Amino acid sequence: MPDTARKGVAMRRVSLRATYPTPAHERAAHAVVAVFSELTGSEAVILTGSCARGRATSDSCLDIVVLASHDTDREGRRALEARWERAYQTDVAFRELRSVGRYSQVHLDITDGRFVECPRGWTSGPDPFELEIGNTVAYVVPLWERGDEFHRLRAEWLPYYDEPRRARRLATAAAFARNDLDHIPLYVARALYFQAFHRLYHAFQEFLQALFIAHRTYPIAYDKWIREQVQDILGLPELYRELPTLFEYRRFESEELVEKAKRLERLLGEYTFV
Repeated sequence: MPDTARKGVAMRRVSLRATYPTPAHERAAHAVVAVFSELTGSEAVILTGSCARGRATSDSCLDIVVLASHDTDREGRRALEARWERAYQTDVAFRELRSVGRYSQVHLDITDGRFVECPRGWTSGPDPFELEIGNTVAYVVPLWERGDEFHRLRAEWLPYYDEPRRARRLATAAAFARNDLDHIPLYVARALYFQAFHRLYHAFQEFLQALFIAHRTYPIAYDKWIREQVQDILGLPELYRELPTLFEYRRFESEELVEKAKRLERLLGEYTFV
């Protein structure tokens, strides 16, 4: 697929609209808007997660991002957080939401939209940079906006970030994945099978990170919604068919872990082009 077409693939293949699995989820969303629309320092209330993509159930959280203005200082942010905590404990809409599902609650993050690449270690797994962008500006539905700050943020980061950063981050993600894969035969030789599996799972997540960077598309998560992301968003059903088999074993304490690592390394080169 040409680069110009690939850049828009995520937004074309995901239907984005506020879809609430219960009336309690919808009332809670309106209550969040009521809280922050009255507060200085808040610029937008953004619905994200499964409710924004029509995937939520009664047990789902209501995932919300609140965009704070750039000039909101530390004290201003603390005031926003304190006001939210008071409302969450006292407003009947949030109490009702907590009662409709086993884990239904509001999961709310406050951000100023300054996405920063965080340091990472060789054994820490992928960093959250692309995830934070995707779940703040790409796979979201704005519920309320004070001005144009959210639109400015989207214009800055969509359809994808700049090419020099992309090339650097792709090479880094692939290097971290290969480092984890290189350790697996060493651990299996020492009968450290669970550590080898741990490294394989980290390499799998780093492969997903590299895969999305290679295709200039923001991810949703590296540990869930894998079929939706790989098959539907990236349009790679043949790749998705291979992924579950990386974690299917006849005998865990065996050379199978080494074979799985070799297969993942092949996929890394084939699908990320590095």
